[in-house]
Amino acid sequence: MHLASITLLLCSAQVQAFSLDDVATKAKALSEKNYSAPASNLPVELSELPFADYQKIQPRPEEFEWSERDTPFKLSFYHQGMHFKTPVKINEVTATTVKEIKYDPKRFNFGDLKFDQQATKNLGYAGFRVMYPINQQGKQDEIMSMLGASYFRVIGKGQVYGLSARGLTVDTALPSGEEFPYFREFWIERPKPQDKHLVIFALLDSPSASGAYRFTLRPGQDAVVDVQAKVFLRDSVGELGLASLTSMFLFDPKQPPKQHSFRPALHDSNGLAIHAGNGEWLWRPLNNPKNLAVSSWQVENPKGFGLLQRGREFSRFEDLDDRYDLRPSAWIEPKGDWGKGRIKLVEIPTQDETNDNIVAFWTPEKLPKNGQPLEFAYRMHWTLDEPALHQPDNAWVAQTLRSAGEDKQANLIRQLDDSIALLIDFEGPALAKFTQDAAPSSQVSVGDNGKLMENSLRYNPATQGWRLTLRIKVKDPEKPVEMRAALVDGDQSLSETWSYQLPAHTATSR
Repeated sequence: MHLASITLLLCSAQVQAFSLDDVATKAKALSEKNYSAPASNLPVELSELPFADYQKIQPRPEEFEWSERDTPFKLSFYHQGMHFKTPVKINEVTATTVKEIKYDPKRFNFGDLKFDQQATKNLGYAGFRVMYPINQQGKQDEIMSMLGASYFRVIGKGQVYGLSARGLTVDTALPSGEEFPYFREFWIERPKPQDKHLVIFALLDSPSASGAYRFTLRPGQDAVVDVQAKVFLRDSVGELGLASLTSMFLFDPKQPPKQHSFRPALHDSNGLAIHAGNGEWLWRPLNNPKNLAVSSWQVENPKGFGLLQRGREFSRFEDLDDRYDLRPSAWIEPKGDWGKGRIKLVEIPTQDETNDNIVAFWTPEKLPKNGQPLEFAYRMHWTLDEPALHQPDNAWVAQTLRSAGEDKQANLIRQLDDSIALLIDFEGPALAKFTQDAAPSSQVSVGDNGKLMENSLRYNPATQGWRLTLRIKVKDPEKPVEMRAALVDGDQSLSETWSYQLPAHTATSR
């Protein structure tokens, strides 16, 4: 064997000597100790920065990590400030070393902010960004952000930031109150010049759990992130959320805003898609409810789930500044069998788009004993290609519309009848063989709190699909109504299942 080959093998072995197991050892040790909350080291002039002033602190491109190296990946850092009060430790992993990337105020442009420069000398980084020339050769674009608790965001080519992912959620929407685990330390492998991926390790901590994570980021038209994790419980939890996604839904045509807006819709995602282990596909349109709403689906060995931005025409949003039409969907593809559990959706009331009010995650039926690892892995797709995220030969829900229900009288005048109308447009190749004279059938179920007044299906020549119209009378407006609908041909399913919760107070407020 050539000397160069031997050297390469030795270097590879040394890099592999730092692995997920090394982080897992640290996580297990943390879980065996009492939790110690991180202490703020911020001076007052930085901890009380308003958002606009915090935004003035920007990284200097010439000071990006690896800026002097021949690699397409670079790192820039977030400065501490505002509510980012505690530093996270960030390390670089090479073939021979594991070395902390020390804080240096020279990496930042502070704009016109005035404060004692000595106040920053003992600070750290609040998080980091991954830079990569995804849109134009030689131009560094931000493609991943790790900032705050266990949150991270990723984008592919031509995308802008929208929804976020989280390493772990604990007791989300439970009366006990939610816990927010945080990444306290990172290890990032220095990429080689030819590398098309970046490996990031993270150590997670919280009062109830600790964890070890390995993220492998692959930039491209779609961004792909492979996640491996080992989580250790140090205390009992009500509910553990894995592969968590957080998004924002404010309004759309099925739930318009109280005050008129030039934007027909405003959301980072408009639905939860589920590919169940039994092969069933479900689509749950999102709501901005009056009160906290929680939905869940019992699933064994899920094949995939995600929060999607389904329908990307600019005319759906009409927003030149925030470009909601370019915000990615995030799809979770589990690796291996995850067993029995639930996919859970939490919808929180919000009055503006600055609040992420949607959370979706997988929660396993059984949790390990304290000190025993919960191991799981999945692949994340950050994409604008929603058609790739449903069964290609099936039909899917293109949109859901809502209005006050009305009955067309004999004199052709429409009269409101105190019902709620929901119009669901189905499209897809499974419907191509049907004509107005030989239509598919609709299979509809409505929960006990609703009475089905109309169930009609008609051909939609504009989309070459079918529109299902449901009229529902709500019995108790203080409670929601659960509904399901699908298109069938005899006993053969033609479409994904539309699974919707009409929020409480809908009949009286809209």
